[in-house]
Amino acid sequence: MLLLIFFVSWVSMLASAAPVASEKRQTWTGMWSAEFSYTGCKPVIFIWARQTSAPGNMVRQIDAAPEAYTHAMQGVSVGPALSNGLKTYFGAENVASQGVNYLALIETNFYPGGGPPYGIYEMQVLLASAAIYCPQSKIVAAGYSQGAAIAHRAVESLPQYVKDRIAGIVTFGDTQAFQDGGRIRGYPLEKTLIICNPGDLVCLGTAYIAPTHFPEYYLQRVPEAVSFLVGRLLLTP
Repeated sequence: MLLLIFFVSWVSMLASAAPVASEKRQTWTGMWSAEFSYTGCKPVIFIWARQTSAPGNMVRQIDAAPEAYTHAMQGVSVGPALSNGLKTYFGAENVASQGVNYLALIETNFYPGGGPPYGIYEMQVLLASAAIYCPQSKIVAAGYSQGAAIAHRAVESLPQYVKDRIAGIVTFGDTQAFQDGGRIRGYPLEKTLIICNPGDLVCLGTAYIAPTHFPEYYLQRVPEAVSFLVGRLLLTP
């Protein structure tokens, strides 16, 4: 009976989260993005979980980006820059970027597993919906700091057929890197890239925020993450 209730709840959850088709034109990614929800399936679907205290559902805007970035990446932080890197490679019209809507509060870092249950649930719904309703799409995901914890907890408990549809995952400043042994439990190592800057102590399991944990330092690692996800997407049939 409990299994039946869970199955019905899961199906109902997916039905309510099904993407809605829209003619809304996609643009470069900023503070908010809900392109999967509003435009439906695209060849690439990118799900992002932002860091603590960042407004919007993608990330806080910052003043400037390193000169080496393209016009599509300037003026934004890690989440939008990663989204725009994928759009630069595959074409903006071919990528649906979606931020996970959750209150990324300081205190929610202290939930067991590093993030609030409702944020974990939200990311699971997005990933499962993409896997079920978009069979021709390729799915990638990423998270930063508390968002990395959300990614860990969301992915590890997904059904295997949903995990199999996720081509690759990147985490930045990963608060669960040490606790989970440098991987996302139950997800292939070769599909995972955990990016931790030297001196970022949250990656060692502490709550101390060193300067190298800040967005401007991880922004410099975005090209590495884009290259990894592009490679994973090109390898996926």
